[in-house]
Amino acid sequence: MVKYLNQSEAINIDKDLFEKYKFSVDQLMELAGQSCAIAIAKSYPLSENSNKVLVCCGPGNNGGDGLVCARHLKHFGYSPEIYYPKRPSNTLYERLLHQCIENDIPILENQCIEKAIDSTILHEYAIVIDALLGFSFKPPVREPFVCIINILKDTTVPICSIDIPSGWDVENGPPEDDGIKPQMLISLTAPKMCASKFEGRFHYLGGRFVPKKLESQYNLNLPKYVGTDLVIKLQE
Repeated sequence: MVKYLNQSEAINIDKDLFEKYKFSVDQLMELAGQSCAIAIAKSYPLSENSNKVLVCCGPGNNGGDGLVCARHLKHFGYSPEIYYPKRPSNTLYERLLHQCIENDIPILENQCIEKAIDSTILHEYAIVIDALLGFSFKPPVREPFVCIINILKDTTVPICSIDIPSGWDVENGPPEDDGIKPQMLISLTAPKMCASKFEGRFHYLGGRFVPKKLESQYNLNLPKYVGTDLVIKLQE
């Protein structure tokens, strides 16, 4: 069975990928975001009714994965829009956002979400991609993410969370006062411990870039990807 990582293991694996195996941040982000887009396209195929997707991005690497995912979904024929309430002044994220803008992906004004009365604002979207908070998050949720996470808690629109559902403790899972309930979880590199509490419909793993030496070092026991696939289904 594939290993589920605690927070320190997840942080150390990322550190090893950067320092020992010499991956760059943007290289891993491109691989992760593309994997997420592929998994989403497999689970939510293009339809004549609605291909409109809301991608909610946070200020860290999880949000960067979301920006890359949005760009690839656009190439796949979807109509993504980006909600990006806390934009970092960082060259990498500025480039990723610029690439989205140049691909004619709308960037929403923050107020359209933050002034929403209830979750009906999301009804125009076929799915919502949650790329707000990653595995380095420690509860509780803070501004400016309280509003959007409360809306995601209440919506009936399917949510696809990247790596961990935002607001969840990376090891213990959803908060005691209830958290968002994604229909889809896309774990990256290896699942985190909170994934054992996931009760949604689709659980994919994306990360067909992990060196065998690293897999052995951490006893990841990763599943075998099929053919040239970049993602593998862990649960349906």
